[in-house]
Amino acid sequence: MGSFHENLISLDEAGSLDGLFVSRARRTPQRDAYRYFDKPSNAWLAYTWSEMASQVARWQAALHSEDLARGGRVAIQLRNCPEWVMFDQAALSLGLVTVPLYTDDRPDNIAYILGEADVTVVLVQDAGRWRRLAEVVSSDGPLQRVLLLDDSETARQLAAEDDRVSIVADWLPQSAGELERRKDADPHALASIVYTSGTTGRPKGVMLSHHNMMSVAHGALTLLDCYQEDVFLSFLPLSHTLERTAGYYLCIMTGACVAYARSVAQLGEDLTTVRPTVLVAVPRIFERVYGRIVQQMEKKGTKAKWLFELTVRIGWQRFLWQQGRAGWPLGSLLWPLLERVVASKVTAKLGGSLRAAISGGAPLNEQIARVFIGLGVPIIQGYGLTETAPVVSANPLEDNVPSSVGVPIRGVQVRIGENDELLVNGPGVMLGYWNDHAATAQVIDPDGWLHTGDQARIDETKHIYITGRIKDILVLSNGEKIPPSDMESAILLDPLFEQVLVIGEGRPFLCALIVLDGDHWVGFAQEQGLDPLDQASLGHTRVSQAVGRRVKAALKDFPGYAKIRQVHLSIKPWTVEDGLMTPTLKIKRAKVLEHFAREVEAMYSNGGA
Repeated sequence: MGSFHENLISLDEAGSLDGLFVSRARRTPQRDAYRYFDKPSNAWLAYTWSEMASQVARWQAALHSEDLARGGRVAIQLRNCPEWVMFDQAALSLGLVTVPLYTDDRPDNIAYILGEADVTVVLVQDAGRWRRLAEVVSSDGPLQRVLLLDDSETARQLAAEDDRVSIVADWLPQSAGELERRKDADPHALASIVYTSGTTGRPKGVMLSHHNMMSVAHGALTLLDCYQEDVFLSFLPLSHTLERTAGYYLCIMTGACVAYARSVAQLGEDLTTVRPTVLVAVPRIFERVYGRIVQQMEKKGTKAKWLFELTVRIGWQRFLWQQGRAGWPLGSLLWPLLERVVASKVTAKLGGSLRAAISGGAPLNEQIARVFIGLGVPIIQGYGLTETAPVVSANPLEDNVPSSVGVPIRGVQVRIGENDELLVNGPGVMLGYWNDHAATAQVIDPDGWLHTGDQARIDETKHIYITGRIKDILVLSNGEKIPPSDMESAILLDPLFEQVLVIGEGRPFLCALIVLDGDHWVGFAQEQGLDPLDQASLGHTRVSQAVGRRVKAALKDFPGYAKIRQVHLSIKPWTVEDGLMTPTLKIKRAKVLEHFAREVEAMYSNGGA
């Protein structure tokens, strides 16, 4: 493996995000840059850095012909693919500002963002998405060009009906000159407006500069070395700032190759085919894998379960010893056998080459982290916000404390403010919210400290521990304060439960709205002697009592007042489409409570019996 430092592109050399790309293309032109699955040939293909530069030049020439003013906003609504990078780099090289959009976001939400940001050009995945979007996008707004990556008959029909619509294959020139570096790039100029998930209302546009995102990528490399031989598997949407900074710009900085997963459904197959060395993911991915492991162990019987638990226990003890936090465990003598018989079966399903799995975007349950680490999967948890571009901290592999979110990356300062709030300062802190000075002033104080809204503590080793969310604390009518996310995380460890919302603000006791996993529900209902296809079974006393017992078991380590008295069960998941989830799959608490208002009142009218 080549030297980490000799392949790294410095901030001074890059200057801007588009300058970073040009530097990389010149530094290692013949190395693979991006791999993708090509449906027509049914094979994985790759672009070298040189080939990508040629493609970016074509997009640059086509965008230039649109005669857009510097600082103009252009939007991307694509699944992760090389074209995402091509469009983004071409736009940045012309001094334009990119606005990433989620492919599965609601049309009305996207229409709001396009209007609010005065987007003039949007690149859309396919005809179906544009057709739904066209119904709610104003025809007399600033949008002047809609680019469809889709080349279907439907797409061409839409292009014939609307002169704003162009097919990318027709819009791009066949060839273009060499991709040139901008000579007047300002690293502190606005590069992107990233709209937050909007769990509590309309999304806000986070303004990030070239320097914001580059400095964070560079700072993160002080905690995790990456090499040009590394392969990242990309499946967290590029519209998510964690993937964009850590799984895109960071990879250009180091020369690592990125392979684009086909879909979450095909992730298992892609992992074994691509065999990534680094994975950037959100906790839900690890929770799902953990749930499948638990399910398989239940089927295999007592002996297999005992062997699995022994492997995790000894693997965890070895981890603590390797970290210098415990003595050498005698059980290590069994590790070669346990690794071959048990642990390697799990690591093989993740490709067998993983040297770092980065979890961010939400808290990772410590029990899940211990299981994976015990099996030899090196999970490191980090922390950040879109407003900090986004990484604030991460655990180094050699000083990994899974219950923490790590130590600050280089250049970032943290401190604890009033009400134990975590405050952040550093080069990644956003320029502000787009067109919202009041909201900016609420989160960035006069001294430049960003108020995260998260409660935390920092230990003597500089590790940060998130202890709660200021606005998410439930205050019961008796004055007890309860962080619902901790309880929800514990309940979700049970594979029967797909989604959970613990409620009780201003109420005398806690209740929960629970969505059951459809696959597990069938067997669970049959165990209670009920028909899983009968809607009435969900409300049967035997079901609610059995669920109550499982919830109680999940919360056994919580204080006595953190007790769920009533549950409302459903099978239909909360989704982005019905407005109950954000595109980053965070629950919109207020919307869910509004949707289930009648059911909530019914639970509390029962008096908690």
